Amino acid sequence: MNDSTLQTRRVPWPAVIVFVIVACALAWLVALPLWFGDGLAEPAAVFLLPVIMFTPAVAVLVVTFLMGVPARGERARFLGLWPLRPAKRVIWLMVAGWLVPPVIVVVSVLVAAGLGFVQLDFAFSAFAAEIDRALPAGAPQPPIGLLVFAQFAMIPLGALFNSVFAFGEEIGWRGWLVPALRPLGTWPALILSGVIWGFWHSPIILLGYNFGRADISGVLFMIGGCVAWGILLGWLRLRSASVWPAVLAHGALNAAASLVVVVAAVQPDMALAGPLGVAAWIVIAVVVLVLVLTGQFRTQPELADAQGRLLSPPRS
Repeated sequence: MNDSTLQTRRVPWPAVIVFVIVACALAWLVALPLWFGDGLAEPAAVFLLPVIMFTPAVAVLVVTFLMGVPARGERARFLGLWPLRPAKRVIWLMVAGWLVPPVIVVVSVLVAAGLGFVQLDFAFSAFAAEIDRALPAGAPQPPIGLLVFAQFAMIPLGALFNSVFAFGEEIGWRGWLVPALRPLGTWPALILSGVIWGFWHSPIILLGYNFGRADISGVLFMIGGCVAWGILLGWLRLRSASVWPAVLAHGALNAAASLVVVVAAVQPDMALAGPLGVAAWIVIAVVVLVLVLTGQFRTQPELADAQGRLLSPPRS
């Protein structure tokens, strides 16, 4: 069955609209204390930002249990929670989701340096100065080389820790939304879900989160970054028929997100050099092109649609 056949299936548009409204409204609601306080400097931000990540999960509960989408009996399959079949493919894609995003981030930093978006400093003097400012007055600073090594070495463990919070997003974006939109075709589903994912970040992006651009340009850069990464995370979801590889990949991305700051001589423009910025778009475009040319987007296991029927994968 190809994408044109999938288009004969129904996208549950009322549920999609409710899902998007609930997820976005709750994100704004949770972020309100930041808007009425000191923004990202508000002490409560350390608690509120992780809470925002679970608003898509709440939206999933609303559309699943109040609107009956997906249908009872196929909910675990539709959301990619279970079964984990084919097991070998799911496991390998989970490993890829865990380890590949940090590699993409590192390559993106090198591309950013090559394009002049960031100046690298392998003496790590700017990072050392930042650490020094964070230490109590008079406290000795550990060897900077050891600190940098620890930053890189902790990424795999940090990916697992961050995956707990990433699940709150991924059960919504790749768990529910991508399969709900899939009758549109693979590429429209991946791109539209990425746009929605990026727009959902607006409450904190407009406070300067990620890019330091508290205006519409920040939102547009976030949408671009989320479309790029959303294609990869969505591919993991569709290729495995499981949400778990995307959860690990999202956690790994978050764990590696600050690497450019560690190696930069001065604070970089994250819209260009950051993991969601232009340099990363270029690297991800190359990765996606390789996946397309090797047929990886054509080979997908069966998924359940919103009515509980199995959809055969597109073959062309």
